[in-house]
Amino acid sequence: MRIHIHHLAAPLVLGLTLPALAQTTTPAATPPGAPATIVMPETIVTATRIPTPAERVPAAVTVITRQDIEERGYQTLSEALATVPGLRLVQAGGIGQQASAFIRGGASRHVVVLLDGVPVNDPSEPNGAFNFGNELLGDIERIEVVRGPGSSLYGSGAISGVINLITRRAPANTPIQAFGEVAGGTQGTARGTLGLAGTMPGWDYMVAGQGLTTQGTDATPRRFTRDTRETEDFRAAAGSARFGWNPAAGTRVEGLLRWRENHVDLDNVPNDDPNYTGNDRRWFGQLRGETALLDGIWTTGVRVALTEDRRRYLNLPDARSSATTDDLFRGERQVFDWGNRIRLGDVGPFAQSALAFGVTHEREAVDQASGSPSFRTTTNATSRSTALHAGLQGQVGGRLDFSAGLRQDLADDYDGFLSWRTGAVLAVPEVNSRLILAAGTAFKAPSLYQRFGRIGTTFQGNPDLRPENSFSWEVGTETDIALFGREDGGTFGATYFDTQYRNLINFNRSFTSLENIERAMSRGVELGLTLRPAPWLDGRVAWTATETRDEATGAPLARRPKNVVAVSARVSPTDRLTIAPEVLFTGPSPETAAYSNSGAFIGGVTYNKAGTVANLTGSYRVMEGITAFAEGRNLTNSRYEPANGFGTYGRSLLVGARFVF
Repeated sequence: MRIHIHHLAAPLVLGLTLPALAQTTTPAATPPGAPATIVMPETIVTATRIPTPAERVPAAVTVITRQDIEERGYQTLSEALATVPGLRLVQAGGIGQQASAFIRGGASRHVVVLLDGVPVNDPSEPNGAFNFGNELLGDIERIEVVRGPGSSLYGSGAISGVINLITRRAPANTPIQAFGEVAGGTQGTARGTLGLAGTMPGWDYMVAGQGLTTQGTDATPRRFTRDTRETEDFRAAAGSARFGWNPAAGTRVEGLLRWRENHVDLDNVPNDDPNYTGNDRRWFGQLRGETALLDGIWTTGVRVALTEDRRRYLNLPDARSSATTDDLFRGERQVFDWGNRIRLGDVGPFAQSALAFGVTHEREAVDQASGSPSFRTTTNATSRSTALHAGLQGQVGGRLDFSAGLRQDLADDYDGFLSWRTGAVLAVPEVNSRLILAAGTAFKAPSLYQRFGRIGTTFQGNPDLRPENSFSWEVGTETDIALFGREDGGTFGATYFDTQYRNLINFNRSFTSLENIERAMSRGVELGLTLRPAPWLDGRVAWTATETRDEATGAPLARRPKNVVAVSARVSPTDRLTIAPEVLFTGPSPETAAYSNSGAFIGGVTYNKAGTVANLTGSYRVMEGITAFAEGRNLTNSRYEPANGFGTYGRSLLVGARFVF
């Protein structure tokens, strides 16, 4: 049996507490001469914060490894997530521009993004949503996507899913290793990464720098009659440094510092704008450590983390518009976490039982001013919250695994929330299958803007807002099928999910404040088929069918298409050559804000046309430690619009080489 993951069938590690730091070190890069591979841990930490064999976890999980990132030519986080089952990625513009993720029909603000287990959603974003268009992947080891309610682990915002970005780590038993890549291509695009990593007795390190620049993407649809075909530039840079110390067996202390800054040209819809620019910068740092007590029965750890976000958007008057924009957003988050895991062993009828518990404290601060002088939007506020969480898991009869989690969030300035999640996995080895059943609640706290924001004298946030909340359940199965002369020649998976949303926040009738007045639902099915006809060939088809509805109006929720199909393959006829095609089909998508070909605004519910985007990446190992590659994006030059008024940018080609010595 195989855990339900994307691309590679490998275990993963995920958790907000400290998941066995000394056991989860993975290579920063592959050995010289070998294809890109990742040695993954034997256990995972998902719904219970407890290291658990992959096949015993009751969750729908997708893992995008370093190998996937390289073989499929993913430059940014938005590119990497585009084919994840159950996730619809909408990018409003070219590389680096605003991108939103809708998981299982939930809103983009209902997704929590973690960096090495720490939330990094920008508090100054009015709804608390994450911009998936910003992140580069040169220092990312793997990306883990958990679909379904996650508030019992991660608190506010984890209604529809959690995405964890895990940075590169030092290779074992290697004092120094250099890794990197250099590439260039069409649209004036250039990309580079350079890093060093190594392991010494008792300590290890990793430092990396990366950059990406492009000068020719244009996402303004050609159908607009006033399109000037102006291109938008994008420049991004990032640096990270990690140092670890192992003073004794079972004890580890680790620090990480990461900086990322982007500069991007923006457009107003439906017109190009020659001098509208944005700057987005984030500083992230954390220090964490853990130790094993009582011969490893009890593991305890602490974490301190700080994230600072700064975004500025500037637009000066020009021949096309006399308007002036100077928007500034500053957000800060501090996280203090104490986590514990206790191995209980066999207790009565329960085997391999374990308990996790801990306390998490967060502080958020926002200082924001945007809009015209006569219609200025401002927010200047701080909030604090403390959460108590616990989880329990075990096994009954050698084939039924169960888990349960509970978290109480307590806040200074809004009602707290008690969230829970429970699930079970039944192994049926007689038919090479496993059955999964899970359910839980989740919530999204009102943002600081929603509670305390102002727009001139016409709008005032509502400090009495309640958290948005949901109840979700899912049932699924996964079966290995004997094909092509092997027991796992094929793997079929199916998951049905259902979510009810309550107390959703929207404007009141007079548009002078906000209220908890909306209700919605989403349900659907995720189907996946993986075929392995030969050792050098495997392919996957993933089809997600989703139905969403605003329960007050009956209308479908915007930007949630009913059908999304992703087809991918990995062809490696020799140990040197790998070819990775990828095709994404998106069905018609409802919109509540659209534009005609003349640029006139269209109100009400309309539908974007369906579209297909095809990518192809090829890699060839030239010699030990050096691999050449070519990445072709949007090969058919599709003009599909993920969001109305923003088209997929045109066909591109990038060629380069990566190395590890």
